[in-house]
Amino acid sequence: MDRAAVFVDAGYLFAEGSIEVCGRKILREEISLDHQALIRKLKDFAEEVSGLPLLRIYWYDGAFASPTSQQKTLADQADMKVRLGSVNSKGQQKGVDSLIVTDVITLARNRAMADCVLLAGDEDFRVAVQQAQEYGVRVHLLGIRPARENQSPSLLREVDSSHEWSCQDLRGFLECRPRRAEPTDMDAQPGSPPLARAHPAESVPPDTDGRSDHGQTLQQVARRVADDVPLTDVPSLAAHIRATNLIPTEFDARLLRTLQNAIGGYDVLDSKQKRDVRSAFLDALEERLGRDEGGSAE
Repeated sequence: MDRAAVFVDAGYLFAEGSIEVCGRKILREEISLDHQALIRKLKDFAEEVSGLPLLRIYWYDGAFASPTSQQKTLADQADMKVRLGSVNSKGQQKGVDSLIVTDVITLARNRAMADCVLLAGDEDFRVAVQQAQEYGVRVHLLGIRPARENQSPSLLREVDSSHEWSCQDLRGFLECRPRRAEPTDMDAQPGSPPLARAHPAESVPPDTDGRSDHGQTLQQVARRVADDVPLTDVPSLAAHIRATNLIPTEFDARLLRTLQNAIGGYDVLDSKQKRDVRSAFLDALEERLGRDEGGSAE
């Protein structure tokens, strides 16, 4: 079939895209994605590089227990097929690369595509490129600047053509929105020195009497981090933690970092503090579930 298919490793796009646009890798929740603009950009690129109409765009990502709101939105778009692997307790994607390899080979073998655009960087995709080419498919590798530093050299050598998106290309559909510092009473007083902390955006205001009540503070921290979880992701995240007794690294790291900054930023957290704030985080997620269910019932 004279069509071009696009295969996107979402993990690569978000990681390298945030570095190119923001200068550093940031959390997924701090990245805003314009779904329609992304699809138009990928479609236009595929048709330009191949000279063929688009078959469809395949989007590969990981999920905890159920798709995120962003993944559901993408799945609802025309010309888009979302394929999900899993995410383990350390926040690592599992099974995503194998899905891409399988789909590339299957579409090539079934003559469903004549050209393939691969937005990815892992060396693991080299075998898919080789086998697709054996079926006569031309493979075009798309990377994020500097692609020579974040894509496998052997993968680059294997493809029929390689291309690179710059910050200007990415800004059409991807925007970084890192959390801003929330001023405390002390910050708001003219002429007062800033609070000593390593990460202002993750700080929690001290108690009004100026004393640090660790029990109250960890509850504040847990609620703040839990409140930042997208509402549609709260049920699956809470279920994942209950089932595994583990908090995914993406949330656990922020939870501990926020607590450490809240109690001064210098003291090393002990095991009890870590255990208590993790327990409070799950409680805060379940509290949100209870509030939302109660609100929707009215």
